[in-house]
Amino acid sequence: MSGTDKNVPAEQTPGTPGAPGNPGAPSIPGATGTPGATGAVGTPTAPSAPGNAGKPGKPEKESSASQVVREIMSGSAMISVLAVVVALVIGGILIAITDTRVTTAFGYFFGDPMATLKAIWASISEAYGALWRGATYDPGARTWQGRLGIFETLTFATPLILSGLSVTLAFRVGLFNIGAKGQIILGATFAGVVGFMIELPPGIHLLAVMVAGAIGGALWGGIAGFLKAKTGAHEVIVTIMLNYIAVSLVLYLLKNQLRDPSSSNPISPRMHETAMFPLLLGPNYRLHAGLIVAILAVIVVSWLLNRSTLGFEYRAIGANPRAARTAGMLVSRGYITVMLISGALAGLAGVTQLAGTEKILDADIAGSIGFDAITVALLGRSKPWGTFFAAILFGAFKAGGTSMAINANVSIDIVAVVQSLIVLFIAAPPLIRSIFRIKEARSEGVSA
Repeated sequence: MSGTDKNVPAEQTPGTPGAPGNPGAPSIPGATGTPGATGAVGTPTAPSAPGNAGKPGKPEKESSASQVVREIMSGSAMISVLAVVVALVIGGILIAITDTRVTTAFGYFFGDPMATLKAIWASISEAYGALWRGATYDPGARTWQGRLGIFETLTFATPLILSGLSVTLAFRVGLFNIGAKGQIILGATFAGVVGFMIELPPGIHLLAVMVAGAIGGALWGGIAGFLKAKTGAHEVIVTIMLNYIAVSLVLYLLKNQLRDPSSSNPISPRMHETAMFPLLLGPNYRLHAGLIVAILAVIVVSWLLNRSTLGFEYRAIGANPRAARTAGMLVSRGYITVMLISGALAGLAGVTQLAGTEKILDADIAGSIGFDAITVALLGRSKPWGTFFAAILFGAFKAGGTSMAINANVSIDIVAVVQSLIVLFIAAPPLIRSIFRIKEARSEGVSA
C-alpha cells in the first residue's frame, strides 16, 4: 500500500471492506461516478441546477390542463383498447334497455328467462352487426357503393387524422389545444378564397389551396401559442374563445364578401375543379386524395417527434418545462412553434373537408371534427400512429352509425354515447385499471 493510501481515513461501511477502488464503497457527494478509493479525491461536478435531481428545488407549478394531459398519456395502449371495450359494453346495455322487444320479454322474465336473454342478444348483435357492416363490408347491400363501407370510413377518417395530429402534437408539449375547430374553419376559409376566387392551372391550384389552408390554420393556432408564451394566457381558454370568433367570422364573410350570389343561403360558390382533391375510386365513392395527405402527415409528425432535435425539445418541454428551460431550451419558442404546426395540421383538415368532401364553404364546415379530434388524440395516446388508427375507428363509428340506425332501428345517438364513454374512460386511466385489476406502469416523460 502506498503512502497516499495510508493517509486515507477508513470510512467504509460494513460489508464493503475494502481495497481501494472497490465498486461497493460509497461514493463521495459531489464526485463523479468513476470508481475509486473511498475518500479519494474525485472530479467534482458542477452544482446541480434548480430543478435537477441532484438538488431539491422548488417545483414549478404546473397547469391543471398539463397535469391532465400527462396523466392520460401515462396509460398504455391496453388501457385504450379496454376503454373502447367497456364503452361498447355499456352502449350495448343502453341498446338493449331501449329496445321494445327486450322490455316486452322482460315482462315475463320469471316465466321464461331465456326469452329475455335471447331478446337482449338479438338487440345488441343486430345493432353492432349493422354498425360493423356499414363501416366495413355489407354483402346484403344492393350496390357496390353500399357494400364497401370501408371507403366511407376512410373518408370520414381523413380530416380526423389531420386534426387529431394537431391535438396530439400540442399534447406532447403539454398544451391542450381545444381550438382545432377554429383552426379548421380558418384553414377552410383561406383555402376557399384561393379555391373559388382564383383560377390557376391544375396541380398548382390544388397545391396553392393546401398551402393557403395550412397558413390559415397556423395563424389561428399561432395566436394561442404566442399568448401562452408571452403572457402566460391559458391555452384552453384562448383556443375556446378563438373557436367562437372563427365561427362568427366565417358566418359574417359568408353573408357578405364570400357569399354565392346565386344562393339565398350563407354559402360560398363551388370550388373550381382544379382546386379539388381527385377521387381515388371514381365518382361512385367519396374517398379522395386527401387521405394520402393525411398519411404523409402521420409519417412527418412521427419523424418530427421521434427523430428530430425539435421533436426532442417538444417532448422535453412536455415532460418538464422547468428542466427544459434549465437545459437551455427556449420553452416560449417551443410553445409558439408547436401551435403554429398544430394549427397548420388542423388547417389541412379543413382543406380536406372543403376540397375533398363538401366542395362548398359554409359555417358548419368543421362540424364536430374539432372536438372529435380531442377524443382521437386521447384514444391514440398522443402518438401519431395511435392517432391514425383511432381516427379510423371513429370514422367507422360515423360510417356505421347510419347503417345501424336504418337497418337495426337503433338511434344514431347511441354512437355519440359510445364515443363519449370512450372519452370518459380514456380520461380516467385509474378507473380502467381498477376495473380490470391492472397495475400501473411507470413511463418515461420524454419517451417517444
